Amino acid sequence: MKLHWHTPAPSALIFFFTTALLLLRPTESTQPPYSCDSSPPSTSSYPFCKTTLPIYKRVRDLVSRLTLDEKISQLVNSAPPIPRLGIPSYEWWSEALHGVADVGKGIKLYPTINNATSFPQVILTAASFNDHLWYRIGQVIGTEARAVYNAGQATGMTFWAPNINIFRDPRWGRGQETPGEDPTVAGRYAVSYVRGVQGDSFFGGKHKLGAGGRLQASACCKHFTAYDLDSWNNVTRFRFDARVTQQDLADTYHPPFQKCVQEGQASGIMCAYNRVNGVPSCADYNLLTKVARGQWDFHGYITSDCDAVSIIHDMQGYAKKPEDAVAYVLKAGMDVNCGSYLKDHIKSAVEQKKLNVSKIDRALHNLFSVRMRLGLFDGNPLKQPYGTIGPDQVCSKLHQALALEAAQDGIVLLKNSGRLLPLPKAKAISLAVIGPLANASKELLGNYHGPPCKSVTPLKALQDYAKDMISNPGCDSVQCPQASFDEAVGTAKEADYLVLIVGLDQSQEREGHDRLHLELPGKQQQLITSVAKVAKKPVVLVILSGGPIDISFAKLDKKVGSILWAGYPGEAGGIALAKIIFGDHNPGGRLPMAWYTQDYVKMPMTDMRIRPDPKTGYVGRTYRFYTGRKLFDFGYGLSYSNYVYEFASAESQNKLYLNESSISPTAKSSDSGRYQLVQDLGEEFCEKKKLPVRVGVQNHGEMAGKHPVLLFVGEKNPKNGRPMKRLVGFQSVILNAGERAEVEFVLSPCEHLSHPNEEGLMVVEEGSYFLGVGDVEYPLDIIV
Repeated sequence: MKLHWHTPAPSALIFFFTTALLLLRPTESTQPPYSCDSSPPSTSSYPFCKTTLPIYKRVRDLVSRLTLDEKISQLVNSAPPIPRLGIPSYEWWSEALHGVADVGKGIKLYPTINNATSFPQVILTAASFNDHLWYRIGQVIGTEARAVYNAGQATGMTFWAPNINIFRDPRWGRGQETPGEDPTVAGRYAVSYVRGVQGDSFFGGKHKLGAGGRLQASACCKHFTAYDLDSWNNVTRFRFDARVTQQDLADTYHPPFQKCVQEGQASGIMCAYNRVNGVPSCADYNLLTKVARGQWDFHGYITSDCDAVSIIHDMQGYAKKPEDAVAYVLKAGMDVNCGSYLKDHIKSAVEQKKLNVSKIDRALHNLFSVRMRLGLFDGNPLKQPYGTIGPDQVCSKLHQALALEAAQDGIVLLKNSGRLLPLPKAKAISLAVIGPLANASKELLGNYHGPPCKSVTPLKALQDYAKDMISNPGCDSVQCPQASFDEAVGTAKEADYLVLIVGLDQSQEREGHDRLHLELPGKQQQLITSVAKVAKKPVVLVILSGGPIDISFAKLDKKVGSILWAGYPGEAGGIALAKIIFGDHNPGGRLPMAWYTQDYVKMPMTDMRIRPDPKTGYVGRTYRFYTGRKLFDFGYGLSYSNYVYEFASAESQNKLYLNESSISPTAKSSDSGRYQLVQDLGEEFCEKKKLPVRVGVQNHGEMAGKHPVLLFVGEKNPKNGRPMKRLVGFQSVILNAGERAEVEFVLSPCEHLSHPNEEGLMVVEEGSYFLGVGDVEYPLDIIV
């Protein structure tokens, strides 16, 4: 085998990193590792240590014993110990976006546990459209998080994930962290992930963990709300005021958080840096208290993003004084500050009578309730439900197999002309692998990751399939500044088949950095066209990225035979790619966000409107409303098989009457037609009017495959702010070659056939709609 790759080994840095790790090791603490043990003995008799009492009574007792200074000390992410009560320090900030990470302050992945399972970045996991997979990933993350804590390598069990903001603009640097641009997908991902992490023992839509249920680990839905801009054109997330209509809040920005709270039973929410309609998110009483706690019945803690309280005064100028800022957020319903601003300014706010101590007590009640639900005030952890989870459950074979499954199921086949893929497995073939990301390892992980269990680059994984393999990076980096590709062209000429691996990395899209364009960086496009031109056969193009890229040139180029989007596929991403390229896995991923062309960047990122405005030429956002040109639509994805759909049944009717009962509320009329307010219909009525829909799907290919079935509702000529189409359900099925199955969806008119009016109230409007799956449509008329 010929294999040529030049990767400098930074051996000079070994001493530096070794020394740094030693210096960062946690020192021995005199504080007990958990509360209510025998040190000091007197505390075990306090009511807050009585596990037979309800948590609210235990918390009330604990808070009553704290001095004002002790209370204030507990309102920041790095809460110090209170030795006289046997309460150890606690760190609220830990991260587990797609695996337990050592990015926050609460987790140290050494010395006993050095690694954790690193799943694909969320945007690729979402492409599987498989909420049971998402739940299993959450279970693994929760289990490994508890194992790290039990091993003494964590000072907290509250993880600030998932990120469920809508990927509204393809330039957003953090879009990679999200489940994509669809509120239904984001909401179901939130529910699945949160239930898995927190230890929900049943996944089926009926069981709820409950406000007082014990937690394996604590999940936190972020960033509430309308947060999807980091740094673009001199506008930063810290100063940005998101101007959002009530209509867009109701059907785009809020639904994932509502699902996360009501169905996921999340124990945490993070408020965002930005303002929403002039008010900082963390100081918005309507948002945090009226909506989250009032309308959605949220029971948990609310944290600020890091330093989000300080910027209310220091950067946004919303608060005249620091004391005003801390008073605003605590009155709004926030409980803990990532940073030190509350600790620094609360006492003076109390002394100046800008803040009542009752607001501090409320925050402490929410914070200590979560710590008690985690079992941290129950004495010896070995006697607790999660106390025996050990290091052997981290990076287990089952967990690593799940990481591979997630990568395989998420990777999306965008093009496959002439059935170029899968490549033949004959060892006699020669293979060239070219591109700046071909030998990627860390780049496969995206952001917010810890040290993975293992790391196999795509280059290394592809070696197992080719007897003769040559390679060349083409560019020294993703930035790809050079214009000469003579060596890469020479490599391309030598092989029977060519795989190109290009795309983005964290230098192009990340937290704090949005993209300015949707094209490949530097000279990557020239690299692709140069080597494809001389290759013996059409080439396989692999794109690594979080956000969409305008690859119109490759879609149209006959010399580019196949295109795979692999997101940031995690620790097993290299193996997953190799298995798909050579046919050991049949790809079934579907895009969780439409891919847009470069024209999209004419819209400023600061325009938060979701719906189009024909009067001004504004083309709208997301596949539901965008009227411009798309490269690939939301939900697009090919397979090595051909799946054929049919509507087996929609209750043998295509008319849905909402006015058949004598108890039906009177329909209202507007310029666009007749409608019913969902709040007037009532839960019982909505339940009775649910519509079962069965979809037949058959695998007409030669390979078995796991296939997501996506059901949409749409209109040919939508009016009054209604979407062109929207996803209302999805299920994943596994079908052998030639096999047929039926998938049943249950549509609720109040949930799936409604939309918000301009006031943000949900309505069901009379009209002609259609159900759509693939290229098959079924008419549905709604009569109100």
